Amino acid sequence: MSQSNIEIASQRTGQVLISVFIIFAGLVLSACNKKVPPEPLIRPVLTQQVQLTSKWDESTYSGEIKARYETALGFRINGKIIERFVEVGQVVEPGTLLASLDPEDYQLQVMDAEGGFLAAAAEKKKAASDLKRYAKLHKDKLVSATEYNDYSNIFNVADARYKQAQARLEVAKNQTEYTQLHTDKGGVITSLDMEIGQVIVTGQTVINLSTPKEKEVVIAVPENHLDQLRHTDEIKITLWANQDSSYKGKIREISPTSDPATRTYTVKISLVDADTRVQLGMTATVILIQKKQGKIVRLPSSAIFHKNEQAAVWIYSPDSSTVQLQSIQVAEYQYDDVLINTGLKEGQIVVVAGVHKLHTGQKVRLLQGESL
Repeated sequence: MSQSNIEIASQRTGQVLISVFIIFAGLVLSACNKKVPPEPLIRPVLTQQVQLTSKWDESTYSGEIKARYETALGFRINGKIIERFVEVGQVVEPGTLLASLDPEDYQLQVMDAEGGFLAAAAEKKKAASDLKRYAKLHKDKLVSATEYNDYSNIFNVADARYKQAQARLEVAKNQTEYTQLHTDKGGVITSLDMEIGQVIVTGQTVINLSTPKEKEVVIAVPENHLDQLRHTDEIKITLWANQDSSYKGKIREISPTSDPATRTYTVKISLVDADTRVQLGMTATVILIQKKQGKIVRLPSSAIFHKNEQAAVWIYSPDSSTVQLQSIQVAEYQYDDVLINTGLKEGQIVVVAGVHKLHTGQKVRLLQGESL
């Protein structure tokens, strides 16, 4: 083959290869530009199984733990406080000395009463001796009945003065003892309303003593809730300091009159099963429960989805792993929960988180270990 023919053949072969390359590149680019449909999004969800429970009304009040028996202690006489032997929070036993007054004036009164008593005793003794002598003389008819009666009256007066002086002495001694304030029963000192050097009057409260054996919660209830209070079926009490435990309560007393400032009624609720964790002064939450006819479902408020102003929830189907929207009737919104009257059945699975990112028929997956 001539040289020119070889060159022509080589040029044709190169053109063919270039054409093949261009066609292959076009096919590759066409394949790359072809749109691939995205895979459907499977959202993780948190769910809760529907449980029908008895219907009830709940009212919640905040109160304070107090002792059922609280005693205001004070001195039975006037005086100046010279000593104090207790502090707030101290536990005392029966007979414990709490405080004392200056006894000097009362000791002087005892001395004065003792002098009057001795004088009255001597007067009575002399009158008794005279009466005895005149009684013998009257018997022997040596004195008249009038003289005898005079000495009898003198003795009666002397005896009355003796008894009067004796009583005054006892009172003076008692008042001296009253300069020391003792407790008749054990308990906890909850407040002190006195200072050393303070002058107090008879009956003035200086110490408040609580008996912690029986504890109760004191709450204030508005007048429009009194009827519900009287028809309460169950009372549950929790402590702000220990919310993991609850205690049963029982209404002990409803005040017959309202507070003039707040227009609320004071209600005292006894703790039936109080333990050592219940301390005086703690903040307590009282839940009054009144049962009603019918059944309800309690769900978190986050489970509610509104469509066209109609409340609904997403129902999860285990067979298809999809969700469907179900209309419901809400009975009541309570804090973080909602009570549902109708629309749900026992055992259904409801999505309780992320409800605003779902649509009908969407596939979802349950978060492992996080179903409520």
